[in-house]
Order: sequence, then structure tokens, then C-alpha cells
Amino acid sequence: MFKIKLIGILSFLLIIGVAHTSPFRAITFPSEDGLLISADLYVPHSHIAPFILLFHQAGFSRGEYREIAPRLNKMGFNVMAIDQRSGDTANGVKNETAARAQEAGKTTSYLDALQDMKAAIHYAKSNYAKGKFLIWGSSYSAALVLKIAGDTPHIADGVLAFAPGEYFSRFGKSKTFITQSAQHLSMPVFITSAKSEKSRWFSIFQQIPSRDKQFFLPETEGIHGSRALWKSTPEHAEYWKAVEKFLGQFVSGRKADEK
Repeated sequence: MFKIKLIGILSFLLIIGVAHTSPFRAITFPSEDGLLISADLYVPHSHIAPFILLFHQAGFSRGEYREIAPRLNKMGFNVMAIDQRSGDTANGVKNETAARAQEAGKTTSYLDALQDMKAAIHYAKSNYAKGKFLIWGSSYSAALVLKIAGDTPHIADGVLAFAPGEYFSRFGKSKTFITQSAQHLSMPVFITSAKSEKSRWFSIFQQIPSRDKQFFLPETEGIHGSRALWKSTPEHAEYWKAVEKFLGQFVSGRKADEK
């Protein structure tokens, strides 16, 4: 009997240990139109720690950040990566939001994903982000985080945009759809991309009035989107150095791990 109880206790402790060390927790919450959004929640710190909300690029999923999010945790940030309805698969992780949208007969353009991003911001700020709040986008979502932050004062304390651009004229928007919103950005802003992509976003960058705006380009070619930070990208160390320098202003001077 004692042996059986001991085995049971050890099994219970093992389960707790696995749960505690798990890098993320899978969750869902509704978009503005009720469609369920899938997300990975990486929250090892208290809710007063700075929080980064991560959005993926075209054809991808929340899997874009499986390698990136744990490193942001180590820096002191809580993190959530979501599946927008415009996307597919990244790092073997299927975009569940896109699959639900397709099954429901909903359109899944870049602009359709805007409602998912806004819903994610509201959900994160209502439930997990009680300190500094940053939004981070990749490719089309990099452009949309600039738009959201520019159109909605005080919604974010910082913005990171990996390869943004004026990608929306094919959806009936003007050629300055993002630039017009970027003209109202007053918070710290960081923009980066592949070296050859500077012409896609530099005019947007020039219109940002923030006193703390930064951009980074690698010495060599680099790559499109947040996968610039993947270990498989030759320039990943350069990109990380620039990102960590920018993010340092949100964690310096406090212990994000304090409960």
C-alpha cells in the first residue's frame, strides 16, 4: 500500500514538474467576429512584467515564435504568440485560426487578420499584461502593428516591425495606408528587415515622429520577417543584438521575475 501511494505521489510531482517547466500554454479566445483564435502563452513572470504580443508573417503561424519566445522570457518579458486567420504553417505548427476561418467560409486576407490582432491586444491587456505592453509584427503584420499603434493612442508602449511595407493597395487601400497611421507614432519604434528590403519601409520610418525610433540592417543579406532571429539565419546574432538593445529600455532597472 505504501509503495502504491509513493508511486502515486511521485507521478503527481512529475506531472507538476512538467507543467511548471513547459515553455508555453495553448489557449483560445474570440476574435472581434467570434472566430476562435489559437495562441501560445509564455508567461513565467508576474503580470506586472513587460509583455510582448507576437504576430506572424504571411503563410505562417504562431510557430514562427517557438524559438524566439523563450529567449524573450529569459530577458524578463511575458509573451503571447497568436495565429491570425491569414496564414498557414511554421516550424511544423499548423495555423488553427486560419483553419477555422476557412471551415467557416470566412475570408482570410491580410486585412481580415486585423480584427484578430485587435482582439488579441484587448485579450492580453485584460488578462495578462499589467505592465509595459509591446506589439511585434512580421511582414504584413509588421505593417499592421504600425497602423494599430498609430491609430490608437496609448495602446502600446513600444512597437517592433520586422519587414513592414505598404502591402495593402491590392486590397483597395491607398499606397500610404500604413504611412498615414505611422505619422502618429509617439512611442519607441524598432524596424528591421533583410538588407535589400529597406526601400519597402524607409519612407514609412521617415514619417514616424517618435523621438525614439530605430532601425537595423545586417551587414550581409539577412532575411524577411521575424525568422531573422532564428538560429538558421546566418545573421541572427546581429539581429538579436539590435533587438535586445531596443528592448533593454523596457526591463532595465527592475526585476521582472519578482512576484
